[in-house]
Amino acid sequence: MARWCLYALLFFLSCDVSMQRKKKAVQTLSRGWGDEITWVQTYEEGLSKMQASKKPLMVIHHLEECPHSQALKKVFAENKDIQRMAKSDFIMLNLMHETTDKNLSPDGYYVPRILFVDPSMTVRNDITGKYSNRKYTYEPDDMDMLIESMIKAKILLQPHSEL
Repeated sequence: MARWCLYALLFFLSCDVSMQRKKKAVQTLSRGWGDEITWVQTYEEGLSKMQASKKPLMVIHHLEECPHSQALKKVFAENKDIQRMAKSDFIMLNLMHETTDKNLSPDGYYVPRILFVDPSMTVRNDITGKYSNRKYTYEPDDMDMLIESMIKAKILLQPHSEL
């Protein structure tokens, strides 16, 4: 009888441990922006992959505790067109900290902001959102504008031989 009690106790303990492991969310480079997208870890890695692939780099600056970033992330991750283009047409980077490259903050340090970098390593100031005081901001209601910006970046920043 004592043996069965011991087996039952070990069984319940192992179930509890396995349940705790399943509850832990795995933190990936996507950080919730799209798990099917291949994300680069650093700006430098993004620049390198961008030059090798000739695809534009899309940089998303955000903060985990920012409600505006969270709202944008939710609609970004749910939008099938954005996810498809991000996966196939761009080198993708999301940053939760500022880089040392001042070109990535052309009009200030705010979040969220989305910038496009071309293969010549130039941050494109001609691909922006609709706000004059925060040019690189896109809000949840601006997904059509973000899609337009992504298409513009894809067309403008790809080598002409591939069009």
